Amino acid sequence: MSENCCQADKVDLTKEQNKSLEKVFWAVLVINLVMFFTEVTGGYLAHSNALLADSLDMLADVFVYGLSLYALTRGHQAKVTASLIKGILMAVLGLFVVAEAVYKIFNPTLPMAETITTIGAIAVIANATCLLLLMRYKNTDLNTKSAWICTRNDVFANIAVIFAGLLVAYFGSMWPDILIGLGIAFMVLQSSVGIIKEALTHRNEKDISNH
Repeated sequence: MSENCCQADKVDLTKEQNKSLEKVFWAVLVINLVMFFTEVTGGYLAHSNALLADSLDMLADVFVYGLSLYALTRGHQAKVTASLIKGILMAVLGLFVVAEAVYKIFNPTLPMAETITTIGAIAVIANATCLLLLMRYKNTDLNTKSAWICTRNDVFANIAVIFAGLLVAYFGSMWPDILIGLGIAFMVLQSSVGIIKEALTHRNEKDISNH
């Protein structure tokens, strides 16, 4: 699911466009914050690794959009730094989900399939809305591109959560939930590596140009 962020050409936004993008970032931040609390609550109640993985991905996006807001009206270097922090945050949360999955393997509990599927469906709608809101700005700069990539990955992750619920119900097993939770975690880790590499590349290019 990873994508090279440097494919986006930098586009200078007008003052009005910056204000419009700021409103979009606030909207998607609030949507993801609400979904984080929904999914983390549902994940613990349903004993679902997939929902917990997705909730942490939502929380990471709250920080992603917050950092994007911080970098929006600042210079290139601030945007590169914001993207680097996003990548590191995504990596940390991905590793946390892997650890949570390992814990559940040794402490097995059958998840609640209906809760997983229902919350997964709500999450798809929420993130698809965020994706559409960010679509027109995705090629403006590294900052916005990385936010769009995170949101795109979330849609795939939400669909996977729905399948986790369906498979848990069909097989009466925790393993679909565990495996899909791990899949989401590795997707997050893969994207984080791409974003970190891209941010470091831009930082190095800036350092070279200054010498």
